[in-house]
Amino acid sequence: MKSIYEPAIIDIVLDNISSGVQAINRDGQLIFSNRIVAMLDDINIKDSLGKHLLEVYPSLTAKTSTLLRVLNSGQAIYDFEQDYSTYKGKTIHALNTTLPIIREGEVIGAVEISKDITDVKKLSETVHILREKTINKPSDIVDDDAVYTFADILSVEPKMQRLKSRATRAARSDMHLLVSGETGTGKELLVQSIHNAGKRLGAPFIAQNCAALPSTLLESILFGTKKGSFTGSVDRPGLFEIAGGGTLFLDEINSMPMELQAKLLRVLQEGKIRRVGDVQSRKVDVRVIAASNMDPLKAVEDGKLRRDLYYRLNSISLEIPPLRDRKQDILPLTMHFIEKFNDQLYLQVRGLTKKVESLFLSYSWPGNIRELEHVIKGAMHILDGKNIRMMDIPSYIAKESYSDEFVLKSDDLNLKHAILQLEKQMIEKAMEASDDNVTQAAKMLGLPRQTLQYKLSRLGIK
Repeated sequence: MKSIYEPAIIDIVLDNISSGVQAINRDGQLIFSNRIVAMLDDINIKDSLGKHLLEVYPSLTAKTSTLLRVLNSGQAIYDFEQDYSTYKGKTIHALNTTLPIIREGEVIGAVEISKDITDVKKLSETVHILREKTINKPSDIVDDDAVYTFADILSVEPKMQRLKSRATRAARSDMHLLVSGETGTGKELLVQSIHNAGKRLGAPFIAQNCAALPSTLLESILFGTKKGSFTGSVDRPGLFEIAGGGTLFLDEINSMPMELQAKLLRVLQEGKIRRVGDVQSRKVDVRVIAASNMDPLKAVEDGKLRRDLYYRLNSISLEIPPLRDRKQDILPLTMHFIEKFNDQLYLQVRGLTKKVESLFLSYSWPGNIRELEHVIKGAMHILDGKNIRMMDIPSYIAKESYSDEFVLKSDDLNLKHAILQLEKQMIEKAMEASDDNVTQAAKMLGLPRQTLQYKLSRLGIK
């Protein structure tokens, strides 16, 4: 039996992965290039193999080529952002991991795995330009990114009232702080409220999700770049400079790479940043508010948040409770969203049926307030009437409400009788949850509509 690890099999795998793969020999000649690289770099693989790398990529040099640098040093380079031009003049932005090929202690070549981030880079450049234009606009134009205040945080829960009171006091301070809460609980709403209630009101408010970009790109976005630091780089301020005098909101701080967390900690301690590729430091006056979508202490224990950065940010900490722990807020928030979408959709929806009210109060809302808003929005796009009914609600919510409630009503140990009893209970619950809509109930139960109609007749359920 032949081994599956034949060269032909490996070539098929390498040609069909989403990353580009290239390799050079000890003389710097291209010995392998997969299909992704050929498409990205506009090269003909057959014509390029055997040629020196700099002949294939004339815009690179021995210093700027990560493959040649690794070949000469024998040291791996991880997640390096590289800009270069193809022979047709197309500019490519790539994120490279380059490894030496070593045999018997000698470097005999290098292999590189690259990911095209051209579109991501263009998007980040556009965001940079828009932000700079927004921050440097004429003083008579008012357009503040932070639009929410504490008045926009709707709650009757005592624990939320205490949180708003604590956040209001924190707004008077200028210390960096940490906000935590599950996804969808409204962390940015709270952060914007703090900014607008503090002494930095009117100054820039800049938000950046730390999970949205690769680490090298995030570093240049935060700290800026120095012209010549890498191919195609220009002098550009980062978000710390753009947010000067204001607030920088770093969302999902627990997703920021550890090495970048170390640089952030140094900025918080020294009040200075250094652009990527620069040797000079620049003073910045920015209040940093970070947010974590998981318990910060657990993030520390799991190695996702530096302990020293946690202590630096956690001098003032605010934890937003999930919606399942704020039952008193569910119906007021529901009415708020109904009024909101009434205005947007020109409707006159009054509220929920009693069954939907009961369902909303018993449901766990894993997506929190954001999920509640989307459920209301979806229901109002399809309802036919003045109240949101069970049939207007996603079936997965109704399923959770009755899936764990079935208890056999007798001590009869006859299995056939017990199964019939449970089946009847489930069908009755589904019919109740769907307002006696057979099609909707069949969906909840995972049955064809005809099958459910048969069972309704057989079990005598009206």
